[in-house]
Amino acid sequence: MLEIDSVTFRLGGRTILDGASARIPDGHKVGLVGRNGAGKTTLLKLIRGEFSPESGEIRTPKGARMGWVEQEAPASDKSLIEVVLAADRERAALLAALERENDPERIGEIHDRLATIGAHAAEARAAAILRGLGFSEEDQRRPCRDFSGGWRMRVALAGVLFAEPDLLLLDEPTNYLDLEGTLWLESYLARYPHTVLLVSHDRDLLNRAVGHILHLEGGRLTLYAGGYDEFERRHAERLRHAAAEARRKAEMKAHLQSFVDRFRAKATKARQAQARLKMIERLGEIAPPPLPEETRFAFPDPEPVAPPALALEKVSVGYDGRPVLSHIEARIDPDDRIALLGANGEGKSTLAALLAGRLAPLEGTVTRARKLRIGHFAQHQIEMLDPAASAFAHLAALLPEEAEPKLRARLARFGLGADVADLPAAQLSGGQKSRLALLLATLDAPHLLILDEPTNHLDIDSRRALAEALGRWRGAVVIISHDLDFLARTVDRLWLVKGGRVREYEGDLEDYRAMLLAERDTAPQPQTGKAEKADATARRALSPAERRRRLAPLRQAVAKAEARLEKLEALKARLDAALADPALYENGLAPRAQEWQKKRHELEAALAAAEEAWLEATDRLEAEEAALAGGIGTGADEG
Repeated sequence: MLEIDSVTFRLGGRTILDGASARIPDGHKVGLVGRNGAGKTTLLKLIRGEFSPESGEIRTPKGARMGWVEQEAPASDKSLIEVVLAADRERAALLAALERENDPERIGEIHDRLATIGAHAAEARAAAILRGLGFSEEDQRRPCRDFSGGWRMRVALAGVLFAEPDLLLLDEPTNYLDLEGTLWLESYLARYPHTVLLVSHDRDLLNRAVGHILHLEGGRLTLYAGGYDEFERRHAERLRHAAAEARRKAEMKAHLQSFVDRFRAKATKARQAQARLKMIERLGEIAPPPLPEETRFAFPDPEPVAPPALALEKVSVGYDGRPVLSHIEARIDPDDRIALLGANGEGKSTLAALLAGRLAPLEGTVTRARKLRIGHFAQHQIEMLDPAASAFAHLAALLPEEAEPKLRARLARFGLGADVADLPAAQLSGGQKSRLALLLATLDAPHLLILDEPTNHLDIDSRRALAEALGRWRGAVVIISHDLDFLARTVDRLWLVKGGRVREYEGDLEDYRAMLLAERDTAPQPQTGKAEKADATARRALSPAERRRRLAPLRQAVAKAEARLEKLEALKARLDAALADPALYENGLAPRAQEWQKKRHELEAALAAAEEAWLEATDRLEAEEAALAGGIGTGADEG
């Protein structure tokens, strides 16, 4: 059992833990949550023994092995599989001892111990973990120095998972994973045989991988049973009860004080007044429960641009003349909300850099709307902040003519209030740095905002606030994120980046999640001859509910195609209305009218393509409906 007993700890003059206590039984999977800056990472360091509490005690089971990821795996000549195998120190020590040992009895003991710890299956287990985190069999044989820092963090994570410590401490492990790796980790942690304490702001991970939530708030710890959704419900209920109790005590105190004020001077009532004064003292100070801090983002709305905001025709893009992505045909309209899906290394960030204008195409045409402004947020921009300069100084350097009150108001609109605006960037939390980088990326009110993992380092409330702000904002958004909950709140189109191509993904995010899980668990098998007949027979044997599940993705594809058609029709109507305005052809605006006429022709072409896509989706749905209805007779219950 991990026991945190009345621990108090201060850091930099700020109280992080204030008499905090919690008990985590062996084998429990626990998510540690709290707002940015609450002290979650500090608590992990206290458990690991890097810090010592001022008072109280942290106890772990005697002899328990503790494991965590502190830094990326070193850029050595060792292969990835060798690095991971070496993480199990007992196995490595036993194998080294076996090389030196001559005593037959001792050799037997070593073999017995190796068998006990499953050493014979170690390489297969290490390979499975690396594969789950995104490393191919070929990658696993390459030297660690061949990989970037983010990938070496994955290797370090693979090592600690392979070592299977009795107490596994993980601090935001999904920050360097893609969606595929996150889903694998979610499943792995749910089956992990020992105790896990996981700091994460990924709602899905906290709902699926852990059975308890440990909440750090105001220096105190509270353990809740269930995943994050259950914690959120129970915590809100707890706050309501505390607020009601505070109101009840305040009303009682006011009633008692009223009696004292009225009768204190009367000798006949003095004893009763004194008794009520003692009751007021026993009630003590009545403080209402702390209200959640408001989390804010406010993006400046751009002026309208004619569609498409950006179009790609037969585009290839890559590095040093070698394409990463080829034959890209796509368009982004001024109100599009698009997620880029695909595993790390498939080219999502390359596509984002192309859209942002930071990479030139190797071939093909990129057309941008007249005066289109693009904002680009990527993780490396956080690292480029001047550690010695404050958030205010960063902003003032870009807007030297703007008055100080306006600059501070801009910072406040991104949740960077007076308490942090003048701190050096080095002292800001990861979430505060992300907010600053987002502010700097959107200063000129971009028409198109490209966000590459914007939720890393943001707590759950901040992620929700960011999604809400993007929902209010009147521009186009392209997002790369491993947070499915965030994507579900923000996007309505999905592009799949895979195998050097970019295509529209026809399902929804749950379909994509199911596809990834299916690909992880089973490899697709070709169906020919008798196998095709067997599959047809199996389809006819499906129950009505199973048929509905089979048809759901196709129906969703039709609905998405219809929604796309409706959006393009609405854009065409707005453009037609603008072209019908006589003022457009006066005061030297004729060139703009010509440009908008050209946009209308492009929009008609996009409408034709959208209609074709709708027809294809409808045909696929009808064909599958016919296949499933074959041999059933009634075909009932398909609605």
